[in-house]
Amino acid sequence: MKGLFTAGISLLTISMICLAQSPSREDLQRQIETKRTELKALEKAFLSPSAEDEETYAAYLGHRDMGLIRLLPRAGGKENNVKAAELLTLRGGGAYYSFSRLTHEYGYGSDISLEQGNLSVGFAGADYGLIANLGDVPLETISIEDSRAGFMAAYEVPGELARARAEAQRFSSGVTDDGVIYKGRVPAEVRSTYLLRSVNYEGTDVLVTFKVVRKDSDGSVIIVWKLLKNYPVPQLARNSQ
Repeated sequence: MKGLFTAGISLLTISMICLAQSPSREDLQRQIETKRTELKALEKAFLSPSAEDEETYAAYLGHRDMGLIRLLPRAGGKENNVKAAELLTLRGGGAYYSFSRLTHEYGYGSDISLEQGNLSVGFAGADYGLIANLGDVPLETISIEDSRAGFMAAYEVPGELARARAEAQRFSSGVTDDGVIYKGRVPAEVRSTYLLRSVNYEGTDVLVTFKVVRKDSDGSVIIVWKLLKNYPVPQLARNSQ
């Protein structure tokens, strides 16, 4: 009987110690906040270009109208190690980027994405865009005055929903002007320089030139870019009746 009483006291003591040692909700909240901060730092490092890339393209760093980024292949594609994108809590998995808002997070005026080895533009609603591959030419030679940028620079964005959808379809099939093909989706080729016009209605309208400088073993690509022009916010009249 004494043994049972002693055992009962021991169990009660252990329970009280465990209860006393259990973290409070405030402690748990602080731990969650700390882990989230740590996770964000890890995700930022994971999405960053390598130190060698940053050294090579240092002239493009620290400016709002140019930069150096990594795009991960969109989750669900066929690229090697595409599951890496699925590990990120960042919406879009690091496969998207906004050149005006300088963020990988999808849904904030995304201008470009990487999926199944292709670069795409135009992702929601009536938003659309066009990309042209100029080949292996120096990025610094491309400017808004360059004749190669003429078609995109002068392109007028429609203000009606029906015309916007028609334009998106037209560029999906491909439009050729002066020997250059403009599409909404093109292969991502290392050492190729591109022009991109991205139209996000009620958001942003930008003309950007960029170069794919490297592709990593996980299928991600390193892109150096510069903004050529930031157009007025495009508006869309959804009902013209």
